[in-house]
Amino acid sequence: MEDSPIGGPRPLCKCTELGIRCYPPLMDPGRVVRTYLLITLLFNLSASLIWGINTLFLLDAGLNIFEVFVANAVFTAGMVLFEVPTGVVADTRGRRVSFLLSASVLMVGTMAYVGVAAVGGGVILFSLAGIILGLGFTFYSGAVEAWLVDALQASGFRGEMDRVFARGHMVFGASMLVGTVGGGLLGSLDLSLPYLVRAGFLTAAFVVGWRAMHDHGFTPKAMRWKRLRGEMAKVARAGVRFGWRQPSVRLLMLVSLVFASFFSWAWYAWQPYFLELWGSPAVWLSGLIAATFALATILGNALVGKVAKPGRRRTTVLLGAAVLLPLAMIGVGAIRSFWIAVPLFLLGAVTFGLAGPLKQTYLHALIPTEQRATIVSFDSLLAGVGSVGGQAGLGYLSQAGSIPAGFVVGGLFTTLAVPLYARLRASHDPADRVTDGVAVEHPEEGIPLLEVAETGD
Repeated sequence: MEDSPIGGPRPLCKCTELGIRCYPPLMDPGRVVRTYLLITLLFNLSASLIWGINTLFLLDAGLNIFEVFVANAVFTAGMVLFEVPTGVVADTRGRRVSFLLSASVLMVGTMAYVGVAAVGGGVILFSLAGIILGLGFTFYSGAVEAWLVDALQASGFRGEMDRVFARGHMVFGASMLVGTVGGGLLGSLDLSLPYLVRAGFLTAAFVVGWRAMHDHGFTPKAMRWKRLRGEMAKVARAGVRFGWRQPSVRLLMLVSLVFASFFSWAWYAWQPYFLELWGSPAVWLSGLIAATFALATILGNALVGKVAKPGRRRTTVLLGAAVLLPLAMIGVGAIRSFWIAVPLFLLGAVTFGLAGPLKQTYLHALIPTEQRATIVSFDSLLAGVGSVGGQAGLGYLSQAGSIPAGFVVGGLFTTLAVPLYARLRASHDPADRVTDGVAVEHPEEGIPLLEVAETGD
């Protein structure tokens, strides 16, 4: 160690051993968090711009309702197909490269959607564009989270990640609120406008990532593209070893599958159901409920700091959420009253917003830096599998039976998270404890973790 030209002790870099005097850039935790939040804002704002009008856009482009679901299914299948390979890219070439590829590919896919609509292309061309979009989203999945955790650890950050992730979820909720409302307003003028504006936000996210997102705390592996296949297999094996074969990580992944199986369907199912309960096709009401859902999620995120007290076990909160969420969703379907079903649905949003950051923090504390993005991608992969199965199964049930029946059956299915979290609690992982921010080393893998004396529940 020696003093840097701008004051304070700085670690010597490898160049010093060669007689070259240089210093690594200062790592400011605040700047890392701000960069993460800005990228989260821009990326999710771009994504949410089309959430409220995508089906209308495809119908306006000449697809029938069945073809719309075919195109959406191909998009989801593309995400499942590319999830692990793109995670491996993030764990070899770097998180920054993965994010920049994500923004670039999504810009291409977004403009492809507009182009296909302009030439009157059919379901096949839209499906191909959907595959491009699926590839783009998987380059993002896991990479930005992995970058955040690694960069904060390298900066000397010793706080808890729960609140950082909660802030990210709050930004996501705010961007979703603005994006869905803004996309609806733009779509009322021209259905292609939200896609064009989305491309603009993706360009801004690319610029931010290029300038501010550097791989601190992670060293990208230099390799030739012809060796990529072997390197992917090597890292994928490590991902399975540190991921699926680790009981606690596997349990968290299965929880992701369970919840995605229901919520991927429920997000689209509530719209016609609540309008039916209201008694009229009031499109403005759907927008209002979507905005309130975003606010409810933000409220749940804000409660993380209130319930995640030092000494408390994360599984205490996660188990409570896993019990409350199914009860709320079953009530949505069983009690066919607008003024009861909608508040219960929003209660589920609060619960989901509370549990999400705690689950993220638990997962990241269990996995090594080198496999972080790959394992997070595995988690997203299982969620994608659940999403495809849930939309198919509950979608068929909605057609053959009713949407309320789907909420009841789906709510019952999510109770599977209770025994999964119970087994996780029985593992007594150090990551289960909310801490006071004192860093220690993982006793087996050398993973930086945060522990505190067991003083609470």
